[in-house]
Amino acid sequence: MRLKQTPPPPPMARINVTPIIDVALVLVIILLVTAPMMSMSDLPVDLPDAHARDIERHDFISLTVARDGRLAIDETAVAGIGDVPALLRERLAAGRDRDRLVVVRADASLPHRTVRRLLDAAREGGARNLGIATAQITDGRP
Repeated sequence: MRLKQTPPPPPMARINVTPIIDVALVLVIILLVTAPMMSMSDLPVDLPDAHARDIERHDFISLTVARDGRLAIDETAVAGIGDVPALLRERLAAGRDRDRLVVVRADASLPHRTVRRLLDAAREGGARNLGIATAQITDGRP
């Protein structure tokens, strides 16, 4: 007696996704490694000119730093930048408006680091509204 032989079933077509996942993970790793290396300073940026407006409010606190590093709050000399928060806190508490504008007047030749430290000290002193004084541009010259 002869048994009937059945042909083997056709192979099932399968899509192997392992290589696709490997490539995707490699791309994600490359992106994660290279993203921190990109910085905004590498982009060529042409900053717009700023035209200063006159301050309409006359009730503001002036925080001034001169070219030689001397500091003053309004007309009062300040020994160092470490004293700014406490003195500014007193000025803001003495006034009727705790949201008074604090205008930072810094010499143009000062490094950005100095102005930034002064802004941080003003915030630490409780200043909520900060502004930076600039010269009015007329005919392309300050």
